[in-house]
Amino acid sequence: MLRNALEPWHILVVVLVMVVLFGSKKLPDTARALGKSMRILKSEARAMKADGAGETAAPSGPAAPGSPADSRR
Repeated sequence: MLRNALEPWHILVVVLVMVVLFGSKKLPDTARALGKSMRILKSEARAMKADGAGETAAPSGPAAPGSPADSRR
């Protein structure tokens, strides 16, 4: 059904619509901002993944009074 979902003329139509919407002078700035946003998103996702791997042994909530985890404080 969707074997040829993205053909070259689809990409051409998307580029033309972007040029009409943003104008040719704003496109480089828009692309630069999009690239910067993607880099930030990737780095934050990597940081969250690294934090998640390090926190698997730590308790996730407050310890109940009198529990062994409470005595660590």
